[in-house]
Amino acid sequence: MLRVLSRILIACLALAGLATAAYTLWTPGAREVRGIHDLGANGMWLSHGWIGDDGWFSKYRKKAALYRDPERIQELAAKLRKYHIRDVYPHLCPTEPDGTIPPVDEAQTELLLDHFQGIRVMPWIGGILDTHCFLESPEWRDAFCRSAIALLKEHPRMAGLHVNIEPMPSGNRDFVLLLETLKKRMPPGKILSVAAYPPTTWLQPVISLHWSEEYYRAISKPVDQMAVMTYDSAAPMPKIYEHLMAGWTREILSWAEDSEVLLGIPVYDDTGVLYHSPRVENIKTALSGIHAGLLSSERLPANYKGTAIYCEWEMDDWEWEYYREHFLSKSSNLQ
Repeated sequence: MLRVLSRILIACLALAGLATAAYTLWTPGAREVRGIHDLGANGMWLSHGWIGDDGWFSKYRKKAALYRDPERIQELAAKLRKYHIRDVYPHLCPTEPDGTIPPVDEAQTELLLDHFQGIRVMPWIGGILDTHCFLESPEWRDAFCRSAIALLKEHPRMAGLHVNIEPMPSGNRDFVLLLETLKKRMPPGKILSVAAYPPTTWLQPVISLHWSEEYYRAISKPVDQMAVMTYDSAAPMPKIYEHLMAGWTREILSWAEDSEVLLGIPVYDDTGVLYHSPRVENIKTALSGIHAGLLSSERLPANYKGTAIYCEWEMDDWEWEYYREHFLSKSSNLQ
C-alpha cells in the first residue's frame, strides 16, 4: 500500500512539475510591439464630475472644485492628447426610472468642450437593466431617446452618445430596438457608441455577461462604435487572461462588421470578487493579449481603432507610463 501511495504521489508531483513548466514556457501574449497598433484614436471612460450638475455633488458628497477648476480641465485635456485618447465617455448615469438621463451643469459642460477641442466627447448614459432601464417599455425607450437627443441639441459640440446598460443578455432584441431608435433620432453626423460585452468563454458561460457572434452582428448595424468591456473574465491566472484577450480580439474584430472597435483595458483594482483579480486583469496583461491578437493578422482590420481604458479615475502614473512605453506610437492623429 505504501509503495502504491508513493508512486501516486510521485506521479502527481511529476504532473504538477510538467504543468508548471508548460505554463512557464507558454507565451500567449506579445509585449515588444510598441507603436504599431496605436492609431491615435483611443478611448477612455471619465467620471461623472466632469459634466455633472450640483445635485450629483451633493448626493455623493463630492467636491465640485476638483472638477470645475479650468486649470484641471485643461490639464486633463492635455494628458488625453499626450496619450492619444481621442474619444471620452464622461459618466452620466443612471437614468431615472422614467427614462430621463441625469442633468448636466450647463456652464461646466461648455467649459469642458472649450478645452476638449479635437477630442470626441460622448456622454456615458444608461444604468442597470430592470432597475433604471426598462427596455421592454416603448414609453421608457421613447423618453430615454428624447432626453438623450435633447442633450445633444443643447450641446451641439458633443460628438455623440455612449450607451451602457448592464447586465445585457445576449440576444436582447429590445436593446437593439433602443439603439435603432436612438440612431434614427440623432442629429446627422453624431456618433452612437455602445459599451459592448466580450464574446462567450468557457470560464464564464453566462449570457448576461457575454455576447454571441449573432448578437454582435445585430448590435453592429445601428451603432457606429463598440467600446468592448474585455475584462471581468474570471480568469484565474495572467497568461490565461492574455490568451483569452488575444482570442477575443480576433473574434470581436471579425464579428463587429463596420462598427469602429475599441478594445477595453482594465486599470481598476476591485478585490475580493470572483469576476476580476487586478493581479490577473491589468494594463500589462490586457495589452499583451491585444497585441498577440492583432499580430495574428497580416494587416490591421479596417474596423480596429485602438483601445479604451477603464477608467480615468483609477489610472495612476505608472499605468500611464506603461501605456506610453508598450502601446503608443511616437506621433498622434490628435492635433
